[in-house]
Amino acid sequence: MHIGCPKEIKPQEFRVGLTPNATHEAVVHGHTVTVETGAGIGAGFTDEDYTAAGANIARTAADVFATADMIVKVKEPQPLERKMLREGQILFTYLHLAPDPDQTRDLMASGATCIAYETVTDDRGGLPLLAPMSEVAGRLAPQVGAWTLQKANGGRGVLMGGVPGVGPAQVVVIGGGVVGTHAARIAAGMGADVTVLDRSLPRLRYLDDVFGGTFKTSYASAGNTIDLARTADMIIGAVLIPGAAAPKLISRAQLADLKPGAALVDVAIDQGGCFETSKATTHQDPIYEVDGIMHYCVANMPGAVARTSTIALGNATMPFMLALADKGWRQACKDDPHLLNGLNVHTGAVTYAAVGNALGLEVMTPSDALKA
Repeated sequence: MHIGCPKEIKPQEFRVGLTPNATHEAVVHGHTVTVETGAGIGAGFTDEDYTAAGANIARTAADVFATADMIVKVKEPQPLERKMLREGQILFTYLHLAPDPDQTRDLMASGATCIAYETVTDDRGGLPLLAPMSEVAGRLAPQVGAWTLQKANGGRGVLMGGVPGVGPAQVVVIGGGVVGTHAARIAAGMGADVTVLDRSLPRLRYLDDVFGGTFKTSYASAGNTIDLARTADMIIGAVLIPGAAAPKLISRAQLADLKPGAALVDVAIDQGGCFETSKATTHQDPIYEVDGIMHYCVANMPGAVARTSTIALGNATMPFMLALADKGWRQACKDDPHLLNGLNVHTGAVTYAAVGNALGLEVMTPSDALKA
């Protein structure tokens, strides 16, 4: 198979879809790899690193899209990139389609087979291609939230760990999954007083057993959530419904109940955000204010630490990428139902139920897609 990796063009996105190590593995498996010139620079990989691994270097993204059987990326294709997709081509990347009808329509029109990292599953019910970036985003969230809290940035002017005689910041993390757990660990490590909210009692028991004393846990009822939010200097939104739009957990009207200058860090912004007032921002202009509350809603947070993120993502995606290249997407998905769960769009049809439900579109079942 001919595998192509274009340079990411989303603003301030420095990650790259293929590492030189992944490139080498694909070449060893007998595949051809073409990488756009400069694609890896933001993550610290040069064109020479890719040629040493056996890749060809293309002058433009158009050259990559025109020749590749499979496009491997990090972020969802931008409008210019979507125009270059074609029928029969495989797209393997993060998509986050539920809050993005324009992208969904364009992918359907392209006729491409689009497999989303964020809905590939594993035997334990986890999301193995989302997990590494969730770990990164979770660990970044208290860091960027602490910056947002600084008075010069519009925040409350509260230090995460306080100082002797002055209490620490109060941090509420909504969601006890991968993002929330990592966010809580880092925030607690910075000295903050942290509470994690979740609706799963088994998950709360697990967090209490493993991290008891490091941070507190509480049940995420609507009333309890807003009661704790009123006391918070920072609220980290870390709720995920795989493939679906994130639920809105704090409304605009409720912002009036929060502390002036409190920081909302919405890690769920890729799926539409879990605060009603959330809108996607970039690393270049990451924060904005609504009703006296500061919002940090960067849609590609892990891009800030591009080298760490690229290597972590490459480690996770490589086996699936090789399976798709070695077998073709149909056989690979027949052999691995977890990879089949990643199929979101095929030959003009949505194939992931949560995306169809969110956008009001008819859904082709994945089994039918395998026959199409």
